[in-house]
Amino acid sequence: MNQKNKSRQVAQISLLLATMVVIEFISQMIFAAFPLPIKPSITSIPVIIASIIYGPKIGATLGGFMGIMSVVRNSIIILPTSYLFSPFAPDGNWRSLIIALLPRILIGIFPYFIYKVLSTRTGLFLSGLSGALTNTVFVFLGIYLLFSGVYSGNIQTLLAAVFTNNAIAEMLIAAVVTTATVPVLQRLKY
Repeated sequence: MNQKNKSRQVAQISLLLATMVVIEFISQMIFAAFPLPIKPSITSIPVIIASIIYGPKIGATLGGFMGIMSVVRNSIIILPTSYLFSPFAPDGNWRSLIIALLPRILIGIFPYFIYKVLSTRTGLFLSGLSGALTNTVFVFLGIYLLFSGVYSGNIQTLLAAVFTNNAIAEMLIAAVVTTATVPVLQRLKY
């Protein structure tokens, strides 16, 4: 890769990183101002896109940054679920870091390989879907395995409610945006 292409790649990755920060900030303001029945997280979309365009190493790095943003947000804005994502929140511990970081890092890996197998628009759609689903599955699995004893209610009922309200919306939004965005960004890559 020549210097001009490397500089362009760094600039594009920086834009994806900045997009993540803006999405996170704006979505938190919207959810604070309006008590919506669903609160889909779309911060994962730039991670999914980076994974497909730049590979799993860059995708995992951006996913790790997304996880760090989750730790910071849940350390500053304390909600009843903050302990799941921040060791600095009340009842949080080192297991919180696993839930905050590992699923987000995996968001940056799985879509790349799905798209490599299916290099079509359908592959893009499935990559977007799988990126959001990766986050949901591994966060829920982490909560169930690492924190189910902390929650006083039925953990399965809680996770099922969150899945039906948020996860399906997240998967569809990620799939549609990924399918529409990646072809345009791939042309700009070089």
